[in-house]
Amino acid sequence: MSDSTSPKSEQRVLWLLAAVQFTHLLDFMIVMPLGPEFMRRLGISAAQFGALVSAYTLASAGMGLLGGLWLDRFDRKRTLLGLYAGFIVSTLLCGVADGHLGLFVARSVAGACAGLMSAGVQAIIGDVIPAERRGRAIGTVMSSYGLVAVAGVPLGLWLASQWGWRSPFWVIGALGSVLWLALLSTLPPVPPHPSRGPEARGGSAPVPGWTPALALGWVLTFCVVFSGFLLIPYLSPFMVGNLGLRLSDLSWVYLAGGAATLLSSRWMGRLADRFGPARVLGALLVGTLGPHLLFTHLTAAPLPAVAGVFVLFMVLTSGRAIPTLALVASRVPPALRGRYMAINMAASDGASGLGAWVGGLLLTVTPDGSLVGFSRVGWIAAGVTGCALGMLWLFDRRASAPSAVPA
Repeated sequence: MSDSTSPKSEQRVLWLLAAVQFTHLLDFMIVMPLGPEFMRRLGISAAQFGALVSAYTLASAGMGLLGGLWLDRFDRKRTLLGLYAGFIVSTLLCGVADGHLGLFVARSVAGACAGLMSAGVQAIIGDVIPAERRGRAIGTVMSSYGLVAVAGVPLGLWLASQWGWRSPFWVIGALGSVLWLALLSTLPPVPPHPSRGPEARGGSAPVPGWTPALALGWVLTFCVVFSGFLLIPYLSPFMVGNLGLRLSDLSWVYLAGGAATLLSSRWMGRLADRFGPARVLGALLVGTLGPHLLFTHLTAAPLPAVAGVFVLFMVLTSGRAIPTLALVASRVPPALRGRYMAINMAASDGASGLGAWVGGLLLTVTPDGSLVGFSRVGWIAAGVTGCALGMLWLFDRRASAPSAVPA
């Protein structure tokens, strides 16, 4: 919003964007704990269920790359409304799918829309929030991640236990419909910038302000996300198989981690605004080395000790996304921001999928369910974090912030 916009109105829009992110994250995350129900009800194999999970992320990454070709051509509000409508319809179709193929197609369409939605949300924040408040704004929107873990997934699982696996999709679709109407009435128009001439609309000439150094931002995002997702998908099996926790303990551990992430997100944003996103990201990258190596080298321990290390792991690891987004958004000229953030989202989605796949290749599951090689994966994650520090130094040094960013 412009400087004349009241802080209350600005916060209302930010919380609405956070709610949009909440629905898409819940739509993605609710599928994984429902795996046994999908396999039983639809008669699908574990490999087919894995395809359902990966379809969402891979479609999001693919559409992020394609969306980079056109996302800056249109008013961002209209674009977000169109993408969110596609997400709502495809989510409702998930709830009425009667087989694996129909569900696979619906999940792919939902992921394709969700990836561009997230890029659109980030571009809107970059366009309408002044740079001095941008970190706090991203922290507000990113708090949806913690809220999904604390409330969204448990509520979705309760709905599935009461009314079947289709009910969470129907509820997400209904909630999304309400939010769509709220976006229509609350979000101000965000028209194309005057600087977007023919070059910015698909011409052959480069857009003014583009430099090859900006591509380092995508590499930075990839390294930050990849290092985390080498470990994150395997935290639960490690805690149960290696650390001696029961399955019933995991809900409390994840509840603690989600609550801590929810509370820390806006604090991370304030730190990025006060000290600069590059400095905060550098501190978080160094700070996560300890929890990553500590957790991957843990032996059997009491529940409070494991939960404490897990909370530290999740707060610092998830917190890295906030200054990363604030930094890359601040270095991109407004005429490029939508396309740039779409490709940045594709880099993030690709890194999460590739990190999970590579981590699985490096691990061995013993007959008793324990993981062999998790400590080695921890060292590799630390090495990739070191690469992220190098990319941060290069990007901060070579990609200059635009001299003027319209509010």
